[in-house]
Amino acid sequence: MRAVILAGGYARRMWPLTKNKPKPLLPIAGRPMLDYVLASLEPLPTLEEIFISTNMRFQSQFKKYLEGVRTRKRLRLFVEDSRSEEEKLGSVGALGYLIRENNINDELLVVGGDNIFSFRMTDFIEYFQTKKTNVIALYDLGDLEKARLYGVVHIDEEFRIIDFQEKPRDPESTLVSTACYAFTRKGVRNVLRYLEEGNDPDKMGHFIEWLCKHDEVYGFVFTGIWFDIGSLESYEAADKYFSSLKKETRDA
Repeated sequence: MRAVILAGGYARRMWPLTKNKPKPLLPIAGRPMLDYVLASLEPLPTLEEIFISTNMRFQSQFKKYLEGVRTRKRLRLFVEDSRSEEEKLGSVGALGYLIRENNINDELLVVGGDNIFSFRMTDFIEYFQTKKTNVIALYDLGDLEKARLYGVVHIDEEFRIIDFQEKPRDPESTLVSTACYAFTRKGVRNVLRYLEEGNDPDKMGHFIEWLCKHDEVYGFVFTGIWFDIGSLESYEAADKYFSSLKKETRDA
């Protein structure tokens, strides 16, 4: 299995913090955000290689960051040819480009570089291997208003996704998709098929909505902590939470 950390966005909603610094390298409780994502992947025994997908503008900052990373995994920086929001390939476009350029025909774990989860990634991958089909991590927000900002999901009694709506105006559920996906080899090929058909390359949610109609997709429902860091408010909340954990550990 291989993994891709999506880190190619320009995070305009978080300017000026992210105007000259990639969001995944912003500090949370004194550590780069990306540290938390990489730490979650480290225990996976079947994971051989991790790609960090970014852009030309932030390439040098990620290179410098990776020089200080200690890991047993093989890390590779993959850079798309864009330097601005207007030039970017989009999440699905960048993923498809990476798949094509590296001839990936393997199971693929895809994680957002700005998402931090409290569940164990080993549990997620064990679930994926049990189901033997595509899997998405799902979280119940418990708030219909907030659910409008995400991909809203309906599952059956076996946790198979039977309906997926990307950012609906009137969500009928508070169960939403997060930026953590495990794709089978067929699922990886479907990324390319989706793009070849001329579909929206920008948002992963649009691809997942399409995938649910063309392949089996199951939900891994978790509880606990999930930070989707897309605004200054969510960034501050994550920093406050992990800073408090750090203080508790120091005081213990």
